[in-house]
Amino acid sequence: MITQSSLRERKKARTRAAIREHALRLFRENGYQKTTVEDIAAAAEVSPSTFFRYFPTKEDVVLQDDLDVRMLEAMSRQPPDVAPLAAIRAAAREALASFSEDELAQIRLTTELTLTAPEIRARSMDEFARTMDVIAAAISQRVGRSPQDTQVRVMAGAVIGVIMSVTMPWTDWSSESAAVDMFARIDEALALLEAGLPL
Repeated sequence: MITQSSLRERKKARTRAAIREHALRLFRENGYQKTTVEDIAAAAEVSPSTFFRYFPTKEDVVLQDDLDVRMLEAMSRQPPDVAPLAAIRAAAREALASFSEDELAQIRLTTELTLTAPEIRARSMDEFARTMDVIAAAISQRVGRSPQDTQVRVMAGAVIGVIMSVTMPWTDWSSESAAVDMFARIDEALALLEAGLPL
C-alpha cells in the first residue's frame, strides 16, 4: 500500500532530481560561474528557498549524487562472510551497472566541473570527508565495530585515498567513455588495496 509518507518522499525525490537535471543543463549551456541559483530555480519551476532545502549551496548540486546511496544499498546485499574491501568493490561494480547512459553523462560532467571549477574543487574536500564517514559507517556495520574505531576509519580513508588517486585532472573528460573508464580505474585501485598494495 502506498502511504501518504511514501508519496511525499517520491515527490521530494522528483523535485530534487528536476533541480539537479536543470542545473547541470544550465551549467553545460551557460557555464558554471554564469549560472545562478535563481536561474536554476526558475528552470526547475521552484523558488530559490526550495532550491536551498534540497541543496545547501550551488556547489552541492554538482557534488551530491546517487552514487553513495546505490553503493550502500549494494553493499548491504553482499554476503556477510565477504571481507569489507571485497564487499566495497562488488558494491561499486553493482552501482556502476545501475547507471543509465544519461546518468553516466551526468557523472562525466560533474566530475569535470569538480576538477575545473575552483569553488567546487574546494568544497569537494568536504564531500570526500562526508563520503569517508558514510564508508566508515558501512564498514562498521559489517564488522561490528564503531564507525570511530581506528581500523575502520583507516580502511575508509584508504578507500577514499585510492579513489582520489585515480580521479585526478589528467583524465580526458571529452571522451564519452570517461565515466566508465574512471570506474574501471577505481576498481583496479581497490583491487590493489585489497591485495595489500604490492609493488
